[in-house]
Amino acid sequence: MKELTKAEEQVMQYLWEIGKGFVKDILEKFPEPKPNYNTVSTVVRVLEQKGFIGHKQYGNTYEYFPLVEQETYSSHAVNKVVNQYFGGSLKSLVSFFVKKNEIDIKELNDILKTIEEGKDESEITND
Repeated sequence: MKELTKAEEQVMQYLWEIGKGFVKDILEKFPEPKPNYNTVSTVVRVLEQKGFIGHKQYGNTYEYFPLVEQETYSSHAVNKVVNQYFGGSLKSLVSFFVKKNEIDIKELNDILKTIEEGKDESEITND
């Protein structure tokens, strides 16, 4: 999967949020000061070239929609961070957050519960 710039990720976040829309709809999601319409339009075209979004044409106007699901991109981005900064180890990632006091015991227990539930579901589907 191709990497996205910060601006491209921001546009994708807004497009995932609205589901589909015109450049003006994406532009409305930006906080003040809003970027120039042409800037957002350029980013949208780049995202289309990268295969992240598609469009439907209405005369001279284009309505854009995501081709890549948010969960798919999120998974890719997290895996990249884990591999680049934590040697592919989720344990190292969690340890990092615990050491930085950015995760408390309740959150850690919730994570462990989610992992266990995921294991239970995969065992059911693998049987």
